[in-house]
Amino acid sequence: MRRYDVGIAGATGLVGQRLVARLAAHPWFRVAAVGASERSIGRPYREAVRWMLPASLPDDVAARPVVSCGPEDFAGCDVVFSALDTPVAREVEPALARAGIAVISNSSAFRMDPDVPLVIPEVNGRHVLRLEARAGSGFIVTNPNCTVTGLALALAPLHRAFGVTRLVVATMQSISGAGIEGPRAIETLDNVVPFIPGEEEKIEAELGKLLGEASPSGFTPAVVRVAAHCHRVPTVDGHLVAVSVELARGATPEAAIEAIEAFRGDLGGTELPTAPARPLTVRREPDRPQTRLDRDEAGGMGVVVGRVRTCPVLTLRLVVLSHNMVRGAAGGTLLNAEWLASRDLLPRRTRG
Repeated sequence: MRRYDVGIAGATGLVGQRLVARLAAHPWFRVAAVGASERSIGRPYREAVRWMLPASLPDDVAARPVVSCGPEDFAGCDVVFSALDTPVAREVEPALARAGIAVISNSSAFRMDPDVPLVIPEVNGRHVLRLEARAGSGFIVTNPNCTVTGLALALAPLHRAFGVTRLVVATMQSISGAGIEGPRAIETLDNVVPFIPGEEEKIEAELGKLLGEASPSGFTPAVVRVAAHCHRVPTVDGHLVAVSVELARGATPEAAIEAIEAFRGDLGGTELPTAPARPLTVRREPDRPQTRLDRDEAGGMGVVVGRVRTCPVLTLRLVVLSHNMVRGAAGGTLLNAEWLASRDLLPRRTRG
């Protein structure tokens, strides 16, 4: 695998920092540029960022001057990982793509765009076929909402084996999902906030696109009716989701567990540096998964399912836990880039 030079847009935010950390020893990608807002431009990254991770800031990135996020700033990059806020991403990401750069985005700006693949490689990696006619040119690919990522991974084997038709979900989402500018401590201590702007709508829209089909001409979403209830809870990382799901073909809890544990998805034996050997783990204890104990499964890239049991209203009940900052954000973005590289779909702008 050749080496790709990458830029990070939104490098000073929580997701951007995670990307910097995860790229430090990556065998395929090397950081060539870090971009952020105007107040950071020209400053060394170490001075512009409020580093929030326990691992040390990588030396090769610490001294890099922060650039703006325009095409000229990332002109030497094959790929740009976008951790931009949605309003900024709507302007920046298309400009980068038009300049011939592959944009792998964590932003919600273009997830539901009819021309943009919304991808979890194990769930719907085949959806990148929409890019094959544009190989070598710029494009945007996005990963889903951080809560949807774990939920879609858990539902994918059930949908393939039994057909998912309806579900009701109640989320318990960590404060890191709100970013550096998220709620103040006084708002979260001893409290649960039963509203996260836009979150329920994202869950209800994105699942259908992820579980649906793709062809060279477009995407056909799965017909899945979703009711979501989202809550911010005082945990640092990890999104826990309680799910009741209706299946088109009846399934016992044992049959569901068997399907989940056997699931490897669309990677088809492709070895990617960030991909976990097992994307899904089932815990059989009555009180697992727990956020603090299980969010770091497979280095944060594994999704943990537990409490699989019958539902008196729909078909089954289960609990899903994923690390929102790793699998649901930086790790998911990086895995998408690896998947595209393995299929030779990244533009080749530089040598390496």
